[in-house]
Amino acid sequence: MPAFNAVLDRFAGVDAQVVGISVDSIPCHIGWQNYCIGKLNYPLCSDFYPHAEVIQQYGLLREGPPFPGISNRAVVIVGKDGKVAWKKVYDIADQPDVNEVLEALKPLA
Repeated sequence: MPAFNAVLDRFAGVDAQVVGISVDSIPCHIGWQNYCIGKLNYPLCSDFYPHAEVIQQYGLLREGPPFPGISNRAVVIVGKDGKVAWKKVYDIADQPDVNEVLEALKPLA
């Protein structure tokens, strides 16, 4: 997440908005930013209740081990038409590659 925060200007340059979403509560997001990763300068949405409703719609809810009930680590690009234009799921231990995501945005420009 901090990697995306560090290059928000590059996303703005291709007319893209970064938005984060997780099943954690808003107080958890605040604590995570205050004590772990630092302040994010893009929206971080809570899909806490009803639990993971949006994440389920994107097919990203983890139902099995090692962490059932949370979202898979993924990047979803939604085009201006409101349709998913690109989606990639990453291993829970991996961070998405910012450059890969920016490349995936090029066809939408």
